[in-house]
This record gives sequence, structure tokens and C-alpha cells, in this order.
Amino acid sequence: MCGICGQFNFTKQHKIDIQTLKGMVAVMRHRGPDEFGFYTDEDIGLGHARLSIIDLSGGKQPIHNEDKSIWITYNGEVFNYIELREELEKKGHKFYTHTDTEVLVHLYEENGPDFIKLLNGQWAFAIWDKRNKQLMLSRDRVGIRPLFYTVVNGSLIFGSEIKSIFMDNRVERAIDPRGLAQLFTFWANFGSQTVFKGIKELPPAHFLLAKEGDIKIERYWDLDFRRIDAGNKSTSENEYAEQFAALLKDSCRLRLRADVPVAAYLSGGIDSSFISALVKKHFNNDLKTFSIAFEDKDYDESNFQHQMQSFLGTEHKEVRCSYGDIGEIMPDVIWHTEKPLLRTAPAPLFKLSKLVRDNNIKVVLTGEGADEILAGYDLFREMKIRRFWAKFPDSKIRPELFSKLYNYLPNWPKKANAFLKAFYKADLLDIDNPIYSHIPKWKTSRSILDYFSDNIKGSFVSFQDMNEIKDYLPERFNSFDDLAKAQYLESMTLLGGNLLNSQGDRVMLGHSVEGRFPFLDHRVMEFCANLPPKLRLNLMNEKYLLKKISKDYIPNDIIVRKKQGYRAPDSAAFFNGKSKEYINSLLADENLKKTGYFDSGAVKKLINKCETTDTSTLSSKHNMAIVGIVTTLLLHKKFIDDFTMSHQPCLPAVRCGGS
Repeated sequence: MCGICGQFNFTKQHKIDIQTLKGMVAVMRHRGPDEFGFYTDEDIGLGHARLSIIDLSGGKQPIHNEDKSIWITYNGEVFNYIELREELEKKGHKFYTHTDTEVLVHLYEENGPDFIKLLNGQWAFAIWDKRNKQLMLSRDRVGIRPLFYTVVNGSLIFGSEIKSIFMDNRVERAIDPRGLAQLFTFWANFGSQTVFKGIKELPPAHFLLAKEGDIKIERYWDLDFRRIDAGNKSTSENEYAEQFAALLKDSCRLRLRADVPVAAYLSGGIDSSFISALVKKHFNNDLKTFSIAFEDKDYDESNFQHQMQSFLGTEHKEVRCSYGDIGEIMPDVIWHTEKPLLRTAPAPLFKLSKLVRDNNIKVVLTGEGADEILAGYDLFREMKIRRFWAKFPDSKIRPELFSKLYNYLPNWPKKANAFLKAFYKADLLDIDNPIYSHIPKWKTSRSILDYFSDNIKGSFVSFQDMNEIKDYLPERFNSFDDLAKAQYLESMTLLGGNLLNSQGDRVMLGHSVEGRFPFLDHRVMEFCANLPPKLRLNLMNEKYLLKKISKDYIPNDIIVRKKQGYRAPDSAAFFNGKSKEYINSLLADENLKKTGYFDSGAVKKLINKCETTDTSTLSSKHNMAIVGIVTTLLLHKKFIDDFTMSHQPCLPAVRCGGS
């Protein structure tokens, strides 16, 4: 992976400032420490920080076409580039590198912006069409790679990370309360919203065209759960399984394309275990694997990881994580996520990526995405139970099903069944609501807004409630089955805006590691969206079809084990002694009043609860609140109080191209 940035001047009143461009690259050199390059002309400046994966010696960016009328700065991997290149060469295109990057330049020449529909991969790029004076920005289908932009004084400024944009001193640095409200409700921002005023995010599966001051944004792909073969009863379960296995095998084959070694994460769950086993069996007998172990046994899955590692016979390394470790590295994590968090889960993954890079690995495969496309989360089963209960809302027996879902949680069954019934009974009969599946989850996270100061709450005028998300749903959404609606919502929020961002790209590339995700091949996603619902969630048996095909690859103990979602200690990470110094400073009355985001009285009560309550019994609502408050204050400190244009590292000698 890499980091990209640039400035596009709509008018002649501003010149491209190469020093600013260098600063924009330098501040995200963690994304690409191997090489730096620039292209400038009177209208545009493009910058690039490279993490070399393919064509290690010849892939310097920005890259151009034969007559240097098309230039690209590119962050990503197009895995089917070999096949695309062969077709382009047949049409007479000439190449001077062996990269996937150059393939995109010639595809643009051949097909215009529509070429992105031909790509199988993960990307964010900027293409400068010098003849037409047109800039194209694009982002992959599910948002694996980030891309942000703003328009200031007649210039469009963009970058892989917001900190890169902030290196242009024309850009205001201020947190947007509306962005905070959205994130603390839905666990993520969506659309173009970010937590910084004036900074927009190009949404997944969209491209942007900028020309003569006009900006046009279009969607080129979306996940469609309307079953195209719903009337076809002839496809058997075994045939679906064969097709699914073949698709995943091909997805892994493509994602192993690299000129450096490719390793894998091994969490101990079925998703990463299956991917690792498939790769080991068919493609790479010397596969290296990596995992996280927690000192707190309530979160630790290392016994399953060791079982799987022993079964596969991989060279395996793990990083151990304590409460103090999480609290200690959280300031660095927020520097990379560029947004507040509701959970501390990204911190151990940040530590894991360091272990990977310390072992000279640049690329890892993970099992991310399987839970979304195959209904693996408890949320989907919760929705199913709630709908079952809603048919007989006075039933005493039906809500008892909730207690079957959570026996893997710490200290279960201390949580009273009466609490679960009360929690899930809220809006129980609102079954026609498009967001029915997510109402309990979002109501819980939204409670964080109660801790904001009156002044900040007054800024939420344009953000009314959870119904905002309905404006972003496609027209066909109402034709999806109930399970598919829940899956679409989860993919739209948690997947792109959180798991692939705060727990993916940002914490991986914080240590210059590229993640690849076989379950998020768009062919795999489209196949799963077209499956009969029972092959995704069979009664209460999640990821049914994956479990069926896994029998030929991994031990049955891993397949049938109770799902344990990846989690990390939350409040315990901050109230453990080791991280207390900066926590006390952030949560001091003086700082709360100075920053103005939170009501100091409400925060004080929350702190007291965190300090006096056994962390294992602290509610999810209070855990999320303290993480959200601490990380918002860290964000302010990192990007508002302490951010300067001069403290970033200088670049070594760089290559410049253009006029």
C-alpha cells in the first residue's frame, strides 16, 4: 500500500507549492516508507509515498502513459492486473513498468472513468488527464483504502489521510460536532461526513471528477441482495458450496500476487483459519501466521490459535497485550485512525502490525468481511429472535432465546435475563422500520451523546436521530429480505467506516503493513448476497455455507466453537495505573472546560463509575462512553492543540516529474 496526496488548482491565482506537497507526503510516510515521488505542472501537484509490493525496483510513482498526458498517484492493489495488461497489450498499449499501477493509466485511456468496473482489488487513486485538465479520484467498492478531500480558495486538496490535507496551511483544523454525533450513533461516519469540519471522505464505490471548478461524484457499484435466481430451485446446497469454495480459492490466488512474502493473521476463529488453511494447502506451504494473545483470559483466544497453528504447521508468532499496553499506545492509535473510537479494539491490532513488520513482512491476509456477507454477528441472530418474539410480544419463553447467544461473554450469566428482555423489547413491534435490526445497537451507542456539553448538543441541530441513515439507503433496499437489510446496514456502517478503517488500513499501515481480504473480493460478496438466506444464517447457525466448505480444511473444533467476536479491554485499559498520567490530564476539569466537548459533571460521574466498578461488570454503554470521551479528547490534542507544520520528518531525496 501507499499514501497519495495532491492539489488541483481550479484558478490561476494559486501556484502549486512543492514544499507543501512534500510536507503532505512526509506526514504519512508510514504508509509508504520505501520511496517518494511527485508530479507537478501549472494546474496540479501529485505526491506519493510508496510501500513497494509489486515491481520493487521499477514501480516509482507517479506513473504516466506513453506521451505523459495521463498521470496517476495510486494507493492499492488491482489483483487482476496481469489479465488486464494482456488485453491492453493486444490493443497496442506500451508499458515501461511491470506494475498494476501502469495498467490503470492505460485502462483510463481505453475506457475513461468506467474502467474501474473492470478492477478486482482495493484502491484509492488520483488520475490527472492533462489534455482535458480533468482530475479523477476513485475508491474501491467497500472502502478498504481511504481517500479524503476538501476545497479551499479555489483548490481541491486530497490525501489518503486527513493529516496530509492539514499540512496545507489554508485548511482549517476543527472538529465537527455533527460528525461526532453521527459516529457515536452508527459506530462510523458515512456518506462524505468526517469528524473534521470541511473535510469530506470520498465514499466507497464512488469516483469523483473535477474540471474547471466543477465537481461531480458518481457511484459505480453497490451490494445488491435481490436474489437474481430466487425462482431457480434447481441449485443444490452442495452446488452452492462448490461454487463458493472455488470463488474463495480464486480470490486467495489473486491476493497472493506480490513480489514480497505474504503472511496471514490467525485469530482462532473460522474465518482466518479457513483462509490460512486454504492458502497453506493450495498455494504456500511456508505460510507465516501472526496473532494477538491477551493477558486477560476473558478476551484471549490463544488456545484456539495454537490449536490451529499446530494443525497447519505454520511458522507462527504472537504479540501479548495487557491493559497497560492498550492505554499506553492509544495516543499513537488515534494519530493514525484520525477519529474517535467506541472500542479499544484497534490498539492491539496496531501492536500486531508492528510485530508483522518487525518480522520483515509487508502483506497479510485476514478473514475480514465474512461476518458481514455471511451473517456472522450476534446482531443478525438478535434481529431474528426479536422478529420471532414480536409475533407474540407477551410470550415469556421466546425472549429466553437471548440468553443462548451470550454465554461466551466475560462473567456470563451475571447479566440478568431480565435486563436482556428489557433491552431488546424496546421498539420490538416496529418491525416495518428499515433499520429495525440495528435499533438496540444504535440506541446504546447514541447514549454517549448525553455526555456532551450543552453547547455541543446545540450543534446537533442538523442531526436529528437514527433515521438520518434512511436517506442513504438505495430504493431497492425495501425489497431485500429481513436478514439482507441487516447485512446491508452493517456493511454500510461498521465494515467500511470502522473495521476496514480504524481496525484495518490505519493500524496496519501505521507500521507499513498491507492487509488483503479474500472475503471482500466483489465476486465473493455478490455471490453471498445472492444466496438463499438459510445458507447465510440457518436458524441460529451463522455462516452456514462457510462452515460446510471448511470441513475439508480445518478441525471440527474450530468450526463448531462458539463464536467469540474480537474484543479488547475497554475502561480497564485507561484505569490501570500505567496510562493514568495522560488520562488524568485529558479528563481534568480544566481540559474538559477548555475543549468544550463534554459536560464535566457527567464525565466526573462516569469516571467514578469506571474507577469503583469491577471492569468486568461495567456495562457496554459505560465502556463505550469512556472510550469515546478519551479518544475524542486525544483527537483534539493531536490534531487541534499539538498539530504543527514543522514537527514532521523531512523526506530524503525524492524523484520529481512533470513540467
